[in-house]
Amino acid sequence: MKLNERSVAHYATCDSPADHAGFLRKRVERHHHHTHHTTSYQRRWFVLKGNLLFYFEERESREPMGLVVLEGCTVELCEAAEEFAFAIRFDDAGAKAYVLVADGQAAMEAWVKALSRASFDYMRLVVRELEKQLEEACKSLAACRKSPRRSSSGRKRHLSNPALLPVQEKPAVLENGYCTWGSSGVPGVTSSPDRDGGYSKPPPLPPRRRSAAGSAAGSPAPGLSLALQESPVSPETACFSKLHNWYGQEIAVLRREWLERQQRGNL
Repeated sequence: MKLNERSVAHYATCDSPADHAGFLRKRVERHHHHTHHTTSYQRRWFVLKGNLLFYFEERESREPMGLVVLEGCTVELCEAAEEFAFAIRFDDAGAKAYVLVADGQAAMEAWVKALSRASFDYMRLVVRELEKQLEEACKSLAACRKSPRRSSSGRKRHLSNPALLPVQEKPAVLENGYCTWGSSGVPGVTSSPDRDGGYSKPPPLPPRRRSAAGSAAGSPAPGLSLALQESPVSPETACFSKLHNWYGQEIAVLRREWLERQQRGNL
């Protein structure tokens, strides 16, 4: 593969965002007179952009020292004297393997994850999987559109059949706090006939309260003339607030008379 060094160097140092970056120690092996070799590690600044892994001598360096094209390779942990080591190995026989050492466990896992996803082969597999999921979703959506909607058709049949319409209950009419006779709230239902062939009469309304301070003939007390007026609630009008206020007048008069008697007793 031929690469334009100037273009690659510009891409390495331009303002384009990096997929991953950080310090790693790169293993360097030196051979001496074909008899023995030494191993050392050099600390370098690594920058991953796409499937290109650049490494610099320092973080502020303007030109990269080297480049690793991450195609046809595997990233795996390796056994080394240094802790947190991993290697980039290529499928080609005789290809150079890169052994790198991170500063900690979290940094090592992050680098292995980023490098494993950087190759074009990996991105191609991801695109194929996404295309497969999109195709399945389109088929499922088309099947849902073709299938009849049971809920909507059932609702139409329900509304077209008067027998299936819900019964609307009417509020019971109250007279003086009691439900009117035969007002069940269901349309078409009336009072049932009695044994004599007529219809049952509604229950009588409760009698108005009389004060014990009145006479034996039922004459009201002097202060209760206002309280014993006719009830504002008629059989045609069901208003609990008016009935409540009407009874409240009687209670207010009784309470005022009781307070006057208490004051006279204290004197």
